Amino acid sequence: MTSTDATCEGSVTTRRIQATPRSGSARTIGSARPLAPTVPAQVRGKPAQIRVAVYAEDIILQTGVVQQLRQRPEVELLSEGEAGRAEVSLLVVDALTEAVAENLRRLRLATSGRIGLVVGHFEAGGLQTIVECGVAAVLRRSEADQDRLVHLITALAKGEGVMPGDLLGELLDRIGMLQRTMLDGRGLTLSTLTAREAEMLRLVAEGFDTSEIAAKTSYSERTVKNVLHEIITRLGLRNRAHAVGYAMRRGLI
Repeated sequence: MTSTDATCEGSVTTRRIQATPRSGSARTIGSARPLAPTVPAQVRGKPAQIRVAVYAEDIILQTGVVQQLRQRPEVELLSEGEAGRAEVSLLVVDALTEAVAENLRRLRLATSGRIGLVVGHFEAGGLQTIVECGVAAVLRRSEADQDRLVHLITALAKGEGVMPGDLLGELLDRIGMLQRTMLDGRGLTLSTLTAREAEMLRLVAEGFDTSEIAAKTSYSERTVKNVLHEIITRLGLRNRAHAVGYAMRRGLI
């Protein structure tokens, strides 16, 4: 993948997701619409049903996945106008290009649901990109039969992740490399805080905002934000409050 927009945009036929939808309207991704209007309505309101919006680079890719899912009672396929209600959004593509990555980023901002990627060809090095884009589950199109698609959707709805075994192995290798190269040299582990991180979390716990923490620690506001973001990301936490609670429970602050 290259970072040149013109090159990337030429490789995919999708339009960008609308940045600010009107109330009650769905966000669309290029020519990929969550569902063709001709899909018959399913029984609504069953507890077991998971609300799903399907996006794709073209109508052929979209139709293939929709046909797999439309008869499954676990899934409620949403129309275009209902896509904002989706618990799970599936993006179906041939390959992970920079243009697809950009669409994933926009989809992450456009929906409160979790995102899954069904991809034809996945090159080495793409794992970091999909993690950064908020993708929680990946399925190769060659393996995307009905049962695997429903398994992926169900796992996403439960807050779980799904990855092919080779990608999971690559992810674990990257985490191990991160710990060896960034933490071990400073005598740290993934669950340890540096003195600077602990100090900033203590100030958060005392109710200070970013600008106040910057003034007290003599760092820039950008540095404070970056440090707190690093803590949250490294420890797999949700937000600053979660990070403070985590650190206090473990006696780190």
